[in-house]
Amino acid sequence: MKNFIEEFKAFAMKGNVVDLAVAVVIGGAFSKIVSALVDNIITPLVGMLMGGVDFTGLKLEVGDTAFTYGSFIQAIFDFIIIAFVIFLVIKVLNKMKKEDEEKPSEPSAEVKLLTEIRDSLKK
Repeated sequence: MKNFIEEFKAFAMKGNVVDLAVAVVIGGAFSKIVSALVDNIITPLVGMLMGGVDFTGLKLEVGDTAFTYGSFIQAIFDFIIIAFVIFLVIKVLNKMKKEDEEKPSEPSAEVKLLTEIRDSLKK
């Protein structure tokens, strides 16, 4: 039993497991931000541009059964909007990351000193 607990502890404390746990927590928080953006800003704008179209009320009744296919169509539109917003956010983050990578780093004091020594020896 003790060996099993030690194995589990070693597994749970591996860097990739901890990183994954952090990613899940951050993903959950990011999901709330994206949902708020889509629900409160983007969807109303799209609805306004489309003349206030809301598909959730569409249904097909056959006998006593109602097929609410409008909710499915609305879910597809919501997915497309959310995917597009995430795409834009990732695109901006990648651009910012690329700009940081392209900036040349300042040489250290040692490198500057060695460069000066090299240049003076060439003379």
